[in-house]
Amino acid sequence: MLDSGLAVLYGVSTKRLNEQVRRNRNRFPDDFVFQLTADETDALRSQIATSIAAPGARGGRRYRPYAFTEHGAIQAANVLNSSRAVEMGIYVVRAFVQLRELLSSNKELVKRLDQLEARIERKLATHDDAIAAMLSAIRQLMQPPAPKRRGIGFTADIR
Repeated sequence: MLDSGLAVLYGVSTKRLNEQVRRNRNRFPDDFVFQLTADETDALRSQIATSIAAPGARGGRRYRPYAFTEHGAIQAANVLNSSRAVEMGIYVVRAFVQLRELLSSNKELVKRLDQLEARIERKLATHDDAIAAMLSAIRQLMQPPAPKRRGIGFTADIR
């Protein structure tokens, strides 16, 4: 989640959030928060049509945004002292717990789907063999038997 979105969620300014992250850098290891690269920032900017700024102020960001992982978002709530941050920190924890549960149930669903697919493939293989045998038998029946030819010459056994 980007710092601007997290700041809105916690009811503080982006500047205040980033200030607290810089002041408490030891609480935010690289796997909790990282700054976007220049290329990522440019790609992000190309998706935004206009920048919103106060009247008379320069628009847009002057620094590359920070991106927070789930742990970084929770840690940000811990370093901010607003009541909204505490409330939203609890909400974020619950949201990530639900997300994990959803992902684990999807893993189980994928596993069950794979088992079902394997079982169907086994059945189809035996059915394919049976169908191939039936088609072969039908083709043999479709070929007329070779006509009996009478021998050359006189035979006493005429029917």
